[in-house]
Amino acid sequence: MATPSTTKTTIFSSSYDQPVLNFDSIRLRLASPEDILKWSKGEVLKPETINYRTQKPERDGLFSEVIFGPTKDYECYCGKYKRVRYKGLVCDKCGVEVTRSIVRRERMGHISLASPVAHIWFVRGVPSKIGMILNLSMQEIEKVVYFASFVVTAVDDGLREEELEKLKADFKVKKKQLQADEKVAINKFHADLEKAKAEGSKKTGIKEKTAIEKKYMEGTELLDGAFDVAKKELESLKVLSILSEQEYQEYGLKYGHIFEAGIGAEAINLLLKATDLEKEIKELEEEVGDGSTAKQRKLMRRLRLLSSFRKNGIKPDWMVLFHVPIIPPDLRPMVQLDGGRFATSDLNDLYRRVINRNNRLKRLQELNAPEVITRNEKRMLQEAVDALIDNGARHGKTVTASTGQRRVLKSIADVLKGKQGRFRQNLLGKRIDYSGRSVIVVGPQLKLNQCGLPKIMALELFKPFVMSRLIIEGVVHNVRSANRYIDSGEAEVWDILEDITKKSYVLLNRAPTLHRLGIQAFQPVLIEGKAIQVHPLVCPAFNADFDGDQMAVHVPLTEEARWEAANLMLSSKNLLKPATGDPITTPQQDLVWGGRYMTDMLESKDKQPKHYFGSWEEAVTAYQKQNIHLQEKITVILKDKKVETTIGRIFFNQILPEKLPFVNEALDKKSLRKIVSVCLEEYGLETTADFLDELMGLTLRYVTLSGMSWGMGDLPALPTKKGLLEEAKKQVETIEQQFSTGLLTAAERHDRIVEIWANVKDEVMNLSREALGGQTRNPVYSMIESGARGSWGQTTQMMGMKGLVTSPSGETIELPVTSSFREGFQVLEYFISTHGARKGLTDIALRTANAGYLTRRLVDVAQDVVVTAEDCGSKIGISFEKEESEEIGKTIGERVMGRTALKDIVNPKNEKVIVKKGTLISRVDAKNIDATDVSEIAIRSLLTCKTKIGVCQQCYGYDLGYNRLVEHGTAVGIIAAQSIGEPGTQLTMRTFHTGGVAGKDITQGLPRVEEIFECRVIRKGAVLSEVTGTVKLKEEEGQKIIEVSPQDGGEAIEYIAPPGFSLLVKQGDLINMGDALTEGSQDLHELFKLSGQETTEKYIIREIQQIYSSQGQDLNDKHIEIIVHQLFSRVYVTSEGDSSFLTGSVIEKATIDEENSKIKEKGGEQAKYQPLLMGMTKSALSTSSFLSAASFQETARVLIDAAITGRVDKLAGLKENVIIGRLIPAGTGFSGSRLEADVAARDDKKEA
Repeated sequence: MATPSTTKTTIFSSSYDQPVLNFDSIRLRLASPEDILKWSKGEVLKPETINYRTQKPERDGLFSEVIFGPTKDYECYCGKYKRVRYKGLVCDKCGVEVTRSIVRRERMGHISLASPVAHIWFVRGVPSKIGMILNLSMQEIEKVVYFASFVVTAVDDGLREEELEKLKADFKVKKKQLQADEKVAINKFHADLEKAKAEGSKKTGIKEKTAIEKKYMEGTELLDGAFDVAKKELESLKVLSILSEQEYQEYGLKYGHIFEAGIGAEAINLLLKATDLEKEIKELEEEVGDGSTAKQRKLMRRLRLLSSFRKNGIKPDWMVLFHVPIIPPDLRPMVQLDGGRFATSDLNDLYRRVINRNNRLKRLQELNAPEVITRNEKRMLQEAVDALIDNGARHGKTVTASTGQRRVLKSIADVLKGKQGRFRQNLLGKRIDYSGRSVIVVGPQLKLNQCGLPKIMALELFKPFVMSRLIIEGVVHNVRSANRYIDSGEAEVWDILEDITKKSYVLLNRAPTLHRLGIQAFQPVLIEGKAIQVHPLVCPAFNADFDGDQMAVHVPLTEEARWEAANLMLSSKNLLKPATGDPITTPQQDLVWGGRYMTDMLESKDKQPKHYFGSWEEAVTAYQKQNIHLQEKITVILKDKKVETTIGRIFFNQILPEKLPFVNEALDKKSLRKIVSVCLEEYGLETTADFLDELMGLTLRYVTLSGMSWGMGDLPALPTKKGLLEEAKKQVETIEQQFSTGLLTAAERHDRIVEIWANVKDEVMNLSREALGGQTRNPVYSMIESGARGSWGQTTQMMGMKGLVTSPSGETIELPVTSSFREGFQVLEYFISTHGARKGLTDIALRTANAGYLTRRLVDVAQDVVVTAEDCGSKIGISFEKEESEEIGKTIGERVMGRTALKDIVNPKNEKVIVKKGTLISRVDAKNIDATDVSEIAIRSLLTCKTKIGVCQQCYGYDLGYNRLVEHGTAVGIIAAQSIGEPGTQLTMRTFHTGGVAGKDITQGLPRVEEIFECRVIRKGAVLSEVTGTVKLKEEEGQKIIEVSPQDGGEAIEYIAPPGFSLLVKQGDLINMGDALTEGSQDLHELFKLSGQETTEKYIIREIQQIYSSQGQDLNDKHIEIIVHQLFSRVYVTSEGDSSFLTGSVIEKATIDEENSKIKEKGGEQAKYQPLLMGMTKSALSTSSFLSAASFQETARVLIDAAITGRVDKLAGLKENVIIGRLIPAGTGFSGSRLEADVAARDDKKEA
């Protein structure tokens, strides 16, 4: 049994006193009956749980203190021994060991079964493991296990041969007898005929003679038939033959002495025990190599399974259980509810069923009950154990709760798998002590690294620290009185709390945490009220707004956690987005509007400034005396130059750091982002954080002083709109007439009407802009133009017209909504516009779930990719082309920024080296590259990184979260997964259906990203050429045919172009193998087979980049490269050589390369393999860590495979270390991290 309850694995603590922590790996193995008994502290004999009167566990029951340990610390069941001084003593009265009650979380029991039971995971797993070993189908195994059919367990070949000889002898005797009888009958007939003739009869006797001959002929045939049937029956009597009940009864009567047959798990156990692994493996090795590929695959699977049993010393008969282990009682608790009733774990009900049936079977066996009754009880016991292990495995045979709603009970397998299972609910994620949550509100007075924490919340979170200080200062003397003192609300408590929080950090987290910046550290500032205050500039990172969002607060307790909070997680040190390297703490909304207001310039009528000032101080003084307006054009002498500017712009420039140039323009969102970006480059994080605080204060002040707001009155009417609508209606009427006379098809009519109304909407939008732009200082205009909020599309709907809307199917409705929101809709307009609104909300809900699932799979496939080396020394990389970069909306400089140059980057005009080979390309270098005409750049890539485990610094380049070379131990795989998944919610969900052309569906957005990363087979995709050759185009019966004549003179290959897909090749084109002949998505497996790994990798990167850039989402190539690297990281072993791998197995390339290098040193034969392209789910499940795979998906299958192959988890990745409760081997858990260096430096100081 391969659940944690029955798997032979490293037991973390043999007893609570000696925890086993210094282990390097965990091995999962099938448990033998002896192992199960070794784990057990005693046999559970009764189904009872607790005594309803005493409320204490029943002896020998499911909660027995004798077996599982005491329920109270250091107190036996009867109360004879209490207190710690009796530790380790076993009570002579009640038999309970005096120890800590925590042992009830680790002590196991067992049930000794009256009849063996087959483990359902090995019976019903696909493929069935018992079936594979015995070479029987799952259906045949099930028939035997559930007492429907018998299986032959032994045949005496000698007796069978004797029986055959006897049968042949009997047959000969009977045949001779029959022939003799026939002869006698014929002779008698002739004698009778002669006698009749003598008496004068004229009878010929032909009919009578024929009847006699026919009778004996039929007799012979019957005898032959009976002989053949008996012979066949005897010959078919082989071990593993399946017999129905009727056949068994018949054969038993005839050949009972020749064979033995059994039924149920006992028979399966006998057969498994009799399996000679060595002999079977030898036979299979000889057999493999012959037969069809399907047969070969089946043989290979069986050989792999048998070999793994032999290699790991696992006996096949261990798949049949003689003892059922019982998991510790505290892992299946029973809790008393308010009304005196009890709530219990489903496992207790399932165990109770097993015990009841087992006890009943024992009683029946003692009474020597009839076979039919005991057989039925054995079947019920089998089903009870099945339900305990995996209640969902047998459909239609699930066990439901005896109470109320008849819900399906949760078995051990259900406890492990799924979102609510042990792995994902309790091991990978835990509820945290010292945490709280509350609604967030804006805190404009805060600094970037601060958050406002409600006092009552802070007191609860920092209670232990306050208590400790109260005791140290002698205010109170123990914890209990400290608690009472705090509850009394003394003033001293608040002073201590204030003092403690000054030096502390808290972590704020907003769900969903889509990327690293979803959790950041802040210094708490104590505030009144109950809501947490958050700095406005950190909202984009959290994707938070103040419409009722909640955030969770966590207190880092340990020294290391505090160091990480202060040095790595502080919000003022996380100003860049890890996905792109762009600033994320950029001003938005009110801040942008305030920036626009203070830097706007009012044009005077004569275009000349009225006021001149000798210095900016003079100008400020004039403003303070209210002689000039904030936005009035003035001339000021700055740095000996006359500058036409405004006082608002002077104020803005006063807060700018020195190196930044004078800003003399009306600011908008883009220009503010640019200023922040330049500040970061020039000054780094600390100065930029201070600048951002000043910027926020200034812009918020002026947006408040401006008093700007807007209502419907700020939207002017559009008098010319009516004329536009009338004109459009006339055009639509003309088209309707053309359609009714047959000049247009229905599709053309629809497209033209849609086009007319789309043009009208564009014209109305232009009218709206003109109407608003003509009004000086219109708040709506300044809000949109500055990028603070809203768009012209929204404004047009409010003051112009809503325009065309889509139906639920996604098609455009011809009838437009000509009213605006300001005017109000008519009933029909309102009705058709509700479709789009509802579809929008539904799409968002679906998209969010899909994006989350995509992120989860990406994380799982890339979680163990960590920067482990400085330089792998790879001499190859990939090339970025200028043309290709422009296609995805980026410059070549932007794409190579932060990467290592593989070759010298040279200016083609003057042959001057811009970046030397092996150097990191900085932002300045990237700008220089874009200024020249460089068409192609070769860089080091993660796709070609040679690091055995993880990746190296040079192939990765900049850590975009800090725009510097990536540090050792950075979990770049997780960063990549988050960077691809986080913008996923913004991607569309739709499948485009173009212009009424049947069959031409182009998957885009999120489904296309999923399709690529899962490497799905594409049904209607692009046609790829299988040869290199020349193209010839022809048309037959309305079908376009592409004929490719191979260069080597072989036979031409014809391809039919799918209808609706345009061709990408022309007559006479010379094409390569794997080139696309038509448009459409390319099948990755086909492309990989025809063009190889490099072309496929480039295609994936290009496709993903196009999807993200088309939706305005920026994404760095290196993140996609990491995922693609993982998709190609598995290989298929074609020849095992002298390695420990089996032919046909799929393993990680790094693992096989490592083993091959060891074999090469010894001069042995290396294993041969071929590269594989695997989708992310398959790749994540084929990882070498069974803990990581089991906590991802298909938990049961992963654990079954790991148990029978004796898999060893070396605990190299991140997930497996989280599961066992260790520091992850990344970040500060990686040897040589900054934390280690910091601690070492501090220790040195102390010693000095």
